[in-house]
Amino acid sequence: MIVVDTNVIAYFLLPGEHTEQAERVFHRDPVWAAPLLWRSEFRNVLAVYMRQGRLLLEHALQLMDKAEILMQEREYEVSSVRVLSLVAGTRCSAYDGEFVVLAQDLGLSLVTSDARLLAEFPATAIAMDLFRI
Repeated sequence: MIVVDTNVIAYFLLPGEHTEQAERVFHRDPVWAAPLLWRSEFRNVLAVYMRQGRLLLEHALQLMDKAEILMQEREYEVSSVRVLSLVAGTRCSAYDGEFVVLAQDLGLSLVTSDARLLAEFPATAIAMDLFRI
């Protein structure tokens, strides 16, 4: 099992330049976990795609269903104290901190494409293209 951020989930489900990398991550480890926040972030990605005319509502709803099935039973609440303490000395958002805290609490790697997370938390975060089981 690995922790993935919302971008990895989006790359996996929405065809684009990073989809192939996300698919490789999935084939290496298909058991993904994330903080509950991923749902709101992914809904926002879908909303942006709809506003841009890249997705119809029906397709967005189907993608949300697929994502919820993908992440089913591996969604976690994280401690506010841990998140705020973690990001206090960084340039990362509390949103990003949730993914790092979850990975650390579960003793897992966080697979991401976020350059800031990769720089701030090199012991926890690993780039999609470098991920190996």
